[in-house]
Amino acid sequence: MADYDFDVLVIGSGPGGYVAAIRAAQLGLKTACAEGRATLGGTCLNVGCIPSKALLHASELYEEAASGALAKLGVKLGKVELDLDAMHAQRLDAVKGLTGGIEFLFKKNKVEWLKGYAAFTGKDSVKVGDREVRAKNIVIATGSSVTPLPGVEIDQKVVVDSTGALELARVPEHLVVIGGGVIGLELGSVWRRVGAKVTVVEYLDQILPGFDADVRKEAAKLFKKQGMEFKTGTKVTGVSVKGGKATVTIEAAAGGTAETIEADNVLVSIGRKPNTDGLNLEAAGLATNQRGQIETDHSFKTSVPGIWAIGDVIPGPMLAHKAEDEGIAVAENIAGLTGIVNHDVIPSVVYTMPEIAGVGLTEEAAKAKGEVKVGKFPMAGNSRAKTNHEPDGFVKVIADAKTDRVLGVWIITSVAGTMIAQAAQAMEFGATSEDIAYTCHAHPTHSEAIKEAAMAVTGKPIHI
Repeated sequence: MADYDFDVLVIGSGPGGYVAAIRAAQLGLKTACAEGRATLGGTCLNVGCIPSKALLHASELYEEAASGALAKLGVKLGKVELDLDAMHAQRLDAVKGLTGGIEFLFKKNKVEWLKGYAAFTGKDSVKVGDREVRAKNIVIATGSSVTPLPGVEIDQKVVVDSTGALELARVPEHLVVIGGGVIGLELGSVWRRVGAKVTVVEYLDQILPGFDADVRKEAAKLFKKQGMEFKTGTKVTGVSVKGGKATVTIEAAAGGTAETIEADNVLVSIGRKPNTDGLNLEAAGLATNQRGQIETDHSFKTSVPGIWAIGDVIPGPMLAHKAEDEGIAVAENIAGLTGIVNHDVIPSVVYTMPEIAGVGLTEEAAKAKGEVKVGKFPMAGNSRAKTNHEPDGFVKVIADAKTDRVLGVWIITSVAGTMIAQAAQAMEFGATSEDIAYTCHAHPTHSEAIKEAAMAVTGKPIHI
């Protein structure tokens, strides 16, 4: 071991990277983490999950106050004004606290932060800044970045990506969002709530690709009701900027007559791509697949002994919680333990209002594998949702017709992101719909809708 500087070197400090580093250190391995940002936490904590949720929450409270909704509950306010600077300040404060928290955890667990971006110089060595180090195990956890739209230049002033959309200094009169996926809908909803007109342009015929069809349909209906405009089955052929304004040229996805949309800002959110540029993978004997990902086996080993990879750089959904689970698993595998991630049970959440969450198979995917039973329960029948004036949405449970084993759960309601944890845990233990139906749920809670949807699988719901 004297030849190695570290037992484990993690490249990248996003959710997967910092978790892998801390867990490895907890297991007694001499660990370092290379990160070139000024703060730890990667995209998620700096310009992704955390700051976007800070704006989502603040904008929800603003809209609730400004729309008069609180007056119906007996809370009367005077004139409500938007202080966008203060809204941004609380976002930055949340980021500062959490990124600083990771730095504290590194020190507590004796993880050395190598400040700089890492590039391989060999199979067991990397250069970080001016320093070259060797490690017995190297974990690639560099995350992902915004997928560019060919022919569209992002200037972070008029045409922005998800990072720029967090920093807008004024509310645009008209925001065009290119892409009807999770990021576009979340950030689009932030700016709609504080006064922007929002138009979402999506190449496919529905928003939220990959989600259950009922969820996609219901979400589109609710967002339209809130004031979002959608142009599905539509492609963007160009974006030009002049005088601080943008002109977006669009046409039908199948081809047709072009038309233009004038906008104050354009948000490009068509997906994300693995961050492997600059790693000099060739020096380590590694290559990427056609999608730019690093292939691994079930234990997260790459084709090169001693090099591992997790998170957004490997196949699978690009989700922070997936990366975190993989971070724990890879550290345990390196330490000689057994680290496993069940990739069939990874929840997805859209933090709009209402929230949208799902885990497991969609109804369409489940039916393609065999016969299924489906139970559905509307939130309008849930006492807590009605009391909170949140009647929109539903819970849907998909089970195998023969074994009753739960194959998928999909939820639309204000706290769907929290509720989905119960469904994921039940599926991890191989639960049937009856197992969920006969689990006592506290009353009155939104989660009772999961019980009712499970009861509906076998035709036994009480409240519909």
